[in-house]
Amino acid sequence: MPAAFREKNPELYRVVVELRRAAHAHDAPVWDSVADHLERTRHQVIPVNVGHLERVAEADQTIVVPGKLLADGPLSKPLTVAALSYSAEARTKVHAAGGKALTISELLKAKPDGAGVRILG
Repeated sequence: MPAAFREKNPELYRVVVELRRAAHAHDAPVWDSVADHLERTRHQVIPVNVGHLERVAEADQTIVVPGKLLADGPLSKPLTVAALSYSAEARTKVHAAGGKALTISELLKAKPDGAGVRILG
């Protein structure tokens, strides 16, 4: 990982290092994959809308969005969603549907082995 990455966004760097450590400590390749997604350039990262979650996720599923979750579309299923960042309205929609909106670090602490975690984005 280049030093410029560390200097430009130290919070993102901290999350990536945390993910890599958890992946190796718990033999959880899902966290390595999330770290790979987060290390991509901005132009390669596609933001995800809650309407997309409504279409592809099942109720009570755990989803990781390695980027930003936006509020376009409806959401009626209770989901546990972890994202690098949220729009304010997207976070509200997740909570209104009975779900949880977490940071990636919070989800990593809750599910260190990565079992049942699906990457979307």
